[in-house]
Amino acid sequence: MPSVTDVRVALDAVRVCADGAAMIDQLRELEDLKSAAAAKQADIAVAFDLFQRRAQAAAGVPADEQGADVGPQIALARRESPSRGGRLLGLGKAAKDMPHTFAAFRAGQLNEWRTTLVVRETACLSVEDRQAVDEELAADTGTFTGAGDKAIVAAVRAAAYRKDPQSVARRASHAVTERTVSLRPAPDTMTYLTALLPVAEGVAAYASLTRHADTLRASGDERSKGQIMADSLVERVTGTPGGITGIDIQLVMTDRTLFQGDSEPARLTGYGTVPAQWARETILNRTTGTGSAGMAAPDACAGTAVGVGSGSGSSTDAGVSSGIDAGTDVGSTHQHELSVWLRRLYTAPGTGELVAMDSKARFFPPGLRRFLQVRDDTCRTPFCDAPIRHDDHIIPWHNDGPTTAGNGQGLCEACNHTKENPGWTAKPIPGTRHTVETRTPTGHTYRSTAPPLPGTSRELVPLPEAPQHQAPLPPASPDQKAVPGTRAGAGTKPAIRRRTVRNPDREPVRRQEAMKHTVQVLGRAGPSG
Repeated sequence: MPSVTDVRVALDAVRVCADGAAMIDQLRELEDLKSAAAAKQADIAVAFDLFQRRAQAAAGVPADEQGADVGPQIALARRESPSRGGRLLGLGKAAKDMPHTFAAFRAGQLNEWRTTLVVRETACLSVEDRQAVDEELAADTGTFTGAGDKAIVAAVRAAAYRKDPQSVARRASHAVTERTVSLRPAPDTMTYLTALLPVAEGVAAYASLTRHADTLRASGDERSKGQIMADSLVERVTGTPGGITGIDIQLVMTDRTLFQGDSEPARLTGYGTVPAQWARETILNRTTGTGSAGMAAPDACAGTAVGVGSGSGSSTDAGVSSGIDAGTDVGSTHQHELSVWLRRLYTAPGTGELVAMDSKARFFPPGLRRFLQVRDDTCRTPFCDAPIRHDDHIIPWHNDGPTTAGNGQGLCEACNHTKENPGWTAKPIPGTRHTVETRTPTGHTYRSTAPPLPGTSRELVPLPEAPQHQAPLPPASPDQKAVPGTRAGAGTKPAIRRRTVRNPDREPVRRQEAMKHTVQVLGRAGPSG
């Protein structure tokens, strides 16, 4: 029997053709091969789900809990997020009900995404009706020939409605309960603020913004229609011109970026990497308004902070407080005041490992939870970049796991629940930065390393994991994931470490240097007075 490795070897041996027409043929054949491989993955996912359920049933796991961790395991194996792992498993399970669709999938007539669309639009039907739709829309009828995503969705919806209009109507009624608002990063310090609404409300909101923009444009407003609609949306939601009304922002940057004009990028919690100039202007140059530097997901942040990494290793006082005008918004004369505080974040030289943090920030609870959120940024499960919702003991508290930074990690709610399933274990691994090794019930291991803070050197030889500068913490109660108000490294002094640096001649130089520190600037934006 050929193995997947054999297929890889055979594929590597394929040479690129010499003429253009043959190259296009190769591209098409490889696209068909990708679909065939994805279909085989779907088959394997279903077989794995059945295997796991049988093993869990034999181990006495309750029936309603069997298979709960199958999707996350599939996601790890496919380097996907846990939520997508569940959808991929559902795709494979639909194969037995829609044989024509999956035959087209395996043959390359439908790729994995378009097959998912077909399955999704028929999920509300009974097995018999799904099979009838599958028969009606079989690939050999020409329904999907040259069709794009929207055309496929429209055809499947129409066929589903003809088979069972009541089920489709019930699905539409249920969809109203799933209305929500989400936020995700966009390039260039922008974000996508998305609202999933019932169609009537969504159309009404868009029409209102459109009419308002047309009115202002007719009266001489020089902004584009889209700019006016975006600004009006923010102002209507927040109730304040410019949109800043007591919303916290949190930035982490090196002190060189903040005070010396360095180009090292900063990190905005809930968004990601932002340019140094944008971060500097937001804090120092009164440009938090929409007309200058732009707004980058302030609502996504749990607190207000700007972290600043020092290359000198010198220590500064924490809790520095100053008032800064946040800027003037386009189309508004309102001024806002941004109060800013500095908090030191101590990082190991070269590795960028966050090892301690001051806990003297005004308005925000000090302690370990803030430490974990700054260090981990997003959920620590590999391939999952969801926001942190739970502060987790890597080694569980009930297994004598300590409540320390080394034994803590930030997880999203779904990943934290998955980690509690039988057969899942995790442990901290010594390394240059905080590393967690997760072991799944099948024995596979996956490692997650905390992201480097801004200013981390890439030229230095990695050191062993730096010690945690933190006072012992009391044990947590069994139903708690973290102890509110615990302090992480408050009042500690930088430790003296040795490290190896490289000079321009590539000769190692040994020197003694104090541990680097990062200053976290904390502030709350709000109306003046």
